[in-house]
Amino acid sequence: MRSNRDHNGVGITGTGFYVPPFVLTNFDLPEALETSDEWIRQRTGIRQRYIADESTNTSELAAIAATKALKQARLSPKEVDLIIVATSTPDNAFPSTAALVQQKLACHAAAFDLSAACSGFVYALSVGSQLIRSGAYKTVLVIGADVFSKILNWNDRNTAVLFGDGAGAVVLQSLPGSFPCYSLLGADGSGSELLKSPVTGPVTMNGREVFKFGVRIFDALLRKVLDDLSLSIDDIALIIPHQANIRMIEKAAESANISLDKVFVNVEKYGNTSAASIPIALAEAIEQNRVRSGDIVVLIGFGAGLTWGVQVIQVA
Repeated sequence: MRSNRDHNGVGITGTGFYVPPFVLTNFDLPEALETSDEWIRQRTGIRQRYIADESTNTSELAAIAATKALKQARLSPKEVDLIIVATSTPDNAFPSTAALVQQKLACHAAAFDLSAACSGFVYALSVGSQLIRSGAYKTVLVIGADVFSKILNWNDRNTAVLFGDGAGAVVLQSLPGSFPCYSLLGADGSGSELLKSPVTGPVTMNGREVFKFGVRIFDALLRKVLDDLSLSIDDIALIIPHQANIRMIEKAAESANISLDKVFVNVEKYGNTSAASIPIALAEAIEQNRVRSGDIVVLIGFGAGLTWGVQVIQVA
């Protein structure tokens, strides 16, 4: 693990998210899965998820979320210097999904994709904040977007009930005098078989081992953040983890000895949206006034790779 503490101050000045209109509840899942609403809720906390139709690609969801984030930041697309899209379900092998978002926004920003599965948004946020810190860019649009419905085996109960589609975006800008943002990223390729997918799917997962990994890394990352930054849990407005499973989040909070009230959870509405999970949760937390201007948030991602990452950042 390597950490970076940004002494120049980078903050989030706008957020936005988008999910497709079609809602798939637990009751709507195929009978072939041999599952039930009760079975899914008890094990995951998920009640429903949003599913894109076959003609909708990741770039379309990403562009809508980005437009909302820019509107909240009161910026035009032409003021964006760089677009980073974290995704495991790109529209194409190339061109990048980020380039397609750039086209949809009608701007001239540099653009590239980043692949780190469910940790992707935190990875991209770390890269974006450090590029601003370096002076290379002033305004960076960071997007997490995935359409996992296209790569699922809908007859596999272990995965089909978990995932949904969506996109979340944030605008990063320099904030002189703000709390120094902090990032910590890590990976362990020896766990690559635990959660994986070929380019066209299907997703396969060792749920038990992934669950244990998520609980362990949440606790380790939070303790590291508090220690490195000499913070108490009271200094943090909200912890926003990857929305994989409510039981995982509850167990992780218990292990870290923190109240679940300090942790934002919306997995019941969206399921696991992979790289979109954290930015959707952040945008919704701001909508609900769980996060206000000037607040410090801790974003914790973990997923296939195995990868993990944490970002501590201030909301403008």
